[in-house]
Amino acid sequence: MYWQVSTTLMMVVPNAAGNGVRFLGPRTKLCASAERTVKGGRKYQSLFGRTSTSCKALRVERWSHRLNHRAALARLPLTTPCYPTPHNMSSVRSIANVSTRLSRLGGLSTPYSSCARGLATAKVPSEASPQTLLQDKKNGFGFLRSNPRPAKPRKLGVTEIRGPYYSAYGKRHLQDVLETMSYHIDGLKFAGGSFSLLPERALVEMIELAHEHDVYVSTGGFIEHVLTHADVFNVVDKYLKKCKDLGFDVVELSSGFLSFPPDDWLRLIERVHNNGLIAKPELGIQFGAGGDTSAAELEAAGQSDPSRVVSLGKKFLDAGVERLMIESEGITENVQTWRTEAIQAILKDLPMERVMFEAADPKVFNWYIREFGVDVNLFVDHSQIVQLSCLRSGIWGMADTFGKVVSYRH
Repeated sequence: MYWQVSTTLMMVVPNAAGNGVRFLGPRTKLCASAERTVKGGRKYQSLFGRTSTSCKALRVERWSHRLNHRAALARLPLTTPCYPTPHNMSSVRSIANVSTRLSRLGGLSTPYSSCARGLATAKVPSEASPQTLLQDKKNGFGFLRSNPRPAKPRKLGVTEIRGPYYSAYGKRHLQDVLETMSYHIDGLKFAGGSFSLLPERALVEMIELAHEHDVYVSTGGFIEHVLTHADVFNVVDKYLKKCKDLGFDVVELSSGFLSFPPDDWLRLIERVHNNGLIAKPELGIQFGAGGDTSAAELEAAGQSDPSRVVSLGKKFLDAGVERLMIESEGITENVQTWRTEAIQAILKDLPMERVMFEAADPKVFNWYIREFGVDVNLFVDHSQIVQLSCLRSGIWGMADTFGKVVSYRH
């Protein structure tokens, strides 16, 4: 059995001894196959793949308030294994590595199976992402013109926001951001290895909070530091295992500071995928990118031709990569003049739905929306999500985009 992110539910199943074996999930909903068995308590075996003669009932109750996931799990035994069922696994939030994460919270151990999670987010709408006023045609502002957004999981118009880096914040601030704007947010990225500075409990709480709101979580490009170590194979494996245990979904593979052969990059992508994580290579034209280096220093370091980005990008997509990240430094960040021709060259040969551009500057993401429309995939700072969403929706903008960002779709 697996769980799919949606509304908060509590499941209570009597075990063979007659004691309640409970699982409290973080704002979770039973998958469709489980929902079909709710009314017939004796059909317990269809959920778990085996029969139980002492199963008296299967009861599912709505949990109307935000769940203190850890406190609940610390009090209740978890003895029921998780059996994945055939489904679109990229759209399912699995309970992978629960036993490892929960061992820190009271010595709990549960033999859960692992399921993969992609850059796409859960398909079933969540109470964590309620209808916005602009969507509400009956009681809200749905009578006003706006550009409709596709439901999650999105392949186009994807927005990834930055986690704590330029400013420190934790679960409570992230909760405010997600409770108000989660409909517009697809991913959360920790930049510069910032997650390694947090207490483990605080980090896991943020990751789980993101998952409650159907938001995937990325490591950012910390792999660049990992690759500088001796015994690199062992160190990389330990890093990937820990990222998986913590609940990360995506491992960004950047090499802005490193000289890294393409074949080695392909081997690293395969290693990430073999660990049940999603590889997201970051490509750029600027050597030394990723550290907010001054424009003069970057100019002195030199740039590569955009054709290299296209060539590598094609190799990575053929290797099963879902989406590429394009580094902004050297293109629109820390440069004297924007290299817009590099962006055009990249999108000429790489499909737009497979590419995401760093654009953590209002003038930059305004330009991307103006040039490529509402479907361009962008990475911005968390503080910019409202401004970007207003622009995508076509309800606000700058002088060159106000009233001009439109679409033709239902």
